[in-house]
Amino acid sequence: MNLGPTELIIILVIVIVLFGVGRIGKIAGELGSGIKAFKDGLQGDDEKKEKETENNESTEEKS
Repeated sequence: MNLGPTELIIILVIVIVLFGVGRIGKIAGELGSGIKAFKDGLQGDDEKKEKETENNESTEEKS
């Protein structure tokens, strides 16, 4: 299945007619905020692991 630029434009026009510009913008905004939250969640896990590692190292040094 090989879609060219003309086919993609036709599909885009059909989607805009069916859903409307406002609804598509809202969906895109929600998708973007969901992706941002997912990335923040991944970074939060990394920071949590780093803090645990630092705590373990400082505990070992005190012993």
